[in-house]
Amino acid sequence: MHVMQYEITLPADYDMGIIRKRVAEKGPLLDDFPGLGLKAYLIRERGDDSPVNQYAPFYVWTTHAGMNSFLLGPGFAGIVRDFGRPEVQHGSGLVHVEGPARASVPRTAVRRRQPVPEGTALPALAEEAVRETERLAGLDGVVCATLALDPRHWKLSQFTLWAHDTPRAVGDHYQVLHLSQPHRAELSGGDLR
Repeated sequence: MHVMQYEITLPADYDMGIIRKRVAEKGPLLDDFPGLGLKAYLIRERGDDSPVNQYAPFYVWTTHAGMNSFLLGPGFAGIVRDFGRPEVQHGSGLVHVEGPARASVPRTAVRRRQPVPEGTALPALAEEAVRETERLAGLDGVVCATLALDPRHWKLSQFTLWAHDTPRAVGDHYQVLHLSQPHRAELSGGDLR
């Protein structure tokens, strides 16, 4: 599993209806993309408990070939053409867990980032973070939860998709506009165990 996200921060007065329309038109194009476990088309709007307007899609890939095909293909080229080339944050997927609301359409996503301090025992930290992600995934209303490790910047990123608008979870909250999930059933618990 490979996890990635990029953030496109937009001007404070940007009409987010433009992003909503773009996702409505282009989102379904990835509904059968090879190697894509899932893509959540995420936005947050300034004033809705967010300091910025932002388009920030989140991906979980089952294969590197699929991820590379996307990054080098026309879909990502359209993002670059329209918004500039974003920094793609990525990491190794440690665990993906389906939740009790797995059959629901997600409405909200929460991203929680945690730095990995120098000198931390990495195996113990990873095991603890996996257990916490599994616990979180078991909460009522959770569609699924994914945990990734970015070894370049040494941080853990946990993404949780929720079936309702008001999850009581710590982190950055996003609205889910669309979910492409062609190979979601192939996502696994990662390689820790």
